[in-house]
Amino acid sequence: MRIGGGIGEARAPVLPRARIADRMTEHAATVLGREEAAVAALAAEAAAAARPRAPKSGEGFNSTVHSLRGVAAMMVFLAHVVGGVGENVYPHDAAYLAATYAPWNFGRWGVWLFFVISGYVILPSVLRYTPREFALRRFFRLYPLFLAFSLLFIAVNAVSNAYPELNMLSVIAPALLLVNLLTRTEQLTPNAWSLSYEVLFYAVTCLTVHVALRRRNRLQTVLMALVCAALVYRFPAMAFFAAGIGARLLDDHGIRPPRAWSRPLEVLAFAGCLYFGSIQHYGFLPKEMGDPRAYAVLFFTSAYFFMAIAPGSLTARLLDRPAAFYLGTVSYSLYLAHPYSYFAMRHVFVRLGLFGEHAGLSLALFLAVVVPVTLVFTRLVYHWLERYPYQWFFHERVFHRRDARAETS
Repeated sequence: MRIGGGIGEARAPVLPRARIADRMTEHAATVLGREEAAVAALAAEAAAAARPRAPKSGEGFNSTVHSLRGVAAMMVFLAHVVGGVGENVYPHDAAYLAATYAPWNFGRWGVWLFFVISGYVILPSVLRYTPREFALRRFFRLYPLFLAFSLLFIAVNAVSNAYPELNMLSVIAPALLLVNLLTRTEQLTPNAWSLSYEVLFYAVTCLTVHVALRRRNRLQTVLMALVCAALVYRFPAMAFFAAGIGARLLDDHGIRPPRAWSRPLEVLAFAGCLYFGSIQHYGFLPKEMGDPRAYAVLFFTSAYFFMAIAPGSLTARLLDRPAAFYLGTVSYSLYLAHPYSYFAMRHVFVRLGLFGEHAGLSLALFLAVVVPVTLVFTRLVYHWLERYPYQWFFHERVFHRRDARAETS
C-alpha cells in the first residue's frame, strides 16, 4: 500500500527528524575531520621543510669539510710554533729538535689537506657563477687580507732590510699579483706561497669549465686539458686540487664504499697520512717526485678526505663541535695571521728571558700564551679584513650556512 503517492511512484521511507539530525551531524563531522587532517598535513610539511636537516651526499654545505679547514689551519699554526721555537730558540738542543721533527713535518700535511678541500668546494662555485662573478668573489674573499699582510711585510722589510733580496720590485710585483709561481720568485707574506697555488688553480679550473661546459668548444677544451696536465707536471702539488675535485664528483653521485667498511678504511687512511706525512717535510717539487712516499701522501690524503666527509664518519662525529666549526670559519685568517702573532710573542719571550733551560716546559708556557693571543688576533683580522670586505661588496655572508648552530657572528 502506497501512501500519498501517484500510480507507480516509489517514495523513500520517511525518517524521523531525530535520525535526520544525527546523519547531518555525522556528515558535518566527517567533512570537518578531512579539512582538519589536510590542514595538519600541510602544517607538518611546512615544519619539516623549516626544520634543519643534514644535507644529502654532495648536497649543499658540508659542516665536516668546513671544520676540516680549521683543523688544517691549527696544524700549520702549531707546527710553526713547535718547529720555530726549536730552530730559533733551541737550535743546539738535539733532543728537542728530534722530538719536534715529526710534528713539524706533519704540520705541512695541513697545507695539502687545504688543497684537497679547495678542490672539493671550488668546483660548485665555478659551475654556479659566471667567470666574472667567480673572479670577483674569489678576489674579495682572499685578496684584501692577503694585501694587508703583504703591505705590512713590505713596509717592515723596507725599514729593517732583514731580507734585502725581497726588497726588489721584480720580486714585490709578482708576489702582489700572485703570479710568483710562474715568475719563479718568492712570495712575501709568510704562508702566502700556498695562495699562489690556489689562485692558479682557480683560474685554470674556471677557464676549463667555461670552455668545456658553457662554450662546449672541443679544441679549447683539449688545450685546457693539456694546460692542466702541464701544470700538474710542473707543480705536482696541484694534484691535491684534482683529488678534491674527484672527491666532489664521487660525492655528488653518491659513490661510496660499503657502510661496513667506511670507518675501518677511514682509520686506515688517516694512519697512512699520519705516518707518511710525518717522516718527511714534503714540498711536492718535481725533484721530490722520485720518492714513492710522496705519492703515498697524495693517495692517503685523498682517501682520508673522501672517507671523512661521509655522513656519520668518525671525523664528522669528532668535529661536530662549535669550536671546530668556528675554527673552520676563521681558518683563512688564522692561516695568514698566526705568523705575526707568533713572531711578536716569541720576541717578547726572548726579551723577558722566559725560554728557560727546560725546553719542554718553556714550550708549554709559550703555547699557553701564544694560542689565546693568536685566536684573539685572528678574530679581529677575520672581522675587519676577511668578512667585512666580502659582505660590503656582495651584501651576503662569506659562508652559506644551513643551520643555526653554524652561526658564528
